Amino acid sequence: MDPQTLEVLYEDNHLLAVSKPAGLATMGTPAGKPSLLEIARQYVKKRYGKPGKVYLGIVSRLDAPVTGVVLLARTSKAARRLTEQFRTQAVHKTYWAIVEGSVRPASGRYVDWVGHDQRHRKMRIVGPTLSGAREARLAYRRLKDLGDATLLEVEIETGRKHQIRLQWAHHGHPILGDRKYGSGRAFPDGIALHARQLVVTHPIKGDAVELEAPLPDSWREYGING
Repeated sequence: MDPQTLEVLYEDNHLLAVSKPAGLATMGTPAGKPSLLEIARQYVKKRYGKPGKVYLGIVSRLDAPVTGVVLLARTSKAARRLTEQFRTQAVHKTYWAIVEGSVRPASGRYVDWVGHDQRHRKMRIVGPTLSGAREARLAYRRLKDLGDATLLEVEIETGRKHQIRLQWAHHGHPILGDRKYGSGRAFPDGIALHARQLVVTHPIKGDAVELEAPLPDSWREYGING
């Protein structure tokens, strides 16, 4: 991915928000394999003529097959303050998802306990008393009935690993294309999970920053634009 094709949603001296494409890891890739973090660093270095190594701190991250808003901090001060907002659940995170089946009722809330399945390198639903178990909470509303699938808006109250993917699979509606969590249906690019909106408090100015990522072209196959 060329840094100049990076889809920038917002930038100033403290923040950089971008729209991550499907299939690109946010960070932590082996040498020689691209990551969103490295591409964003190249973008900042070239755009602002930065000498030496560019500082960027990942504040929010997405799984490789997931698309949408990713927020990075351009200073360590901004990174610390934003990380604290995420830790205290002071941010507002909205996702769109297409899941298998018809979801009823039209709105609701799931509260589960999740833990690591180290053997299969994924997350699983566990009992609340299990060592390491963490509470996972989300709310949803149905946006559109697609016949044998459903378009949902999902707001997560906690930020557990693979939370949306795991909880919807557990409740009988895996996300389209998510074979890791039981989907038997293909999706054109990645999986049908998109980080639609992120609202944070600006770490320096103190005002609300609303970040919204447009849907990838792959969603148009289901008659969904935006």
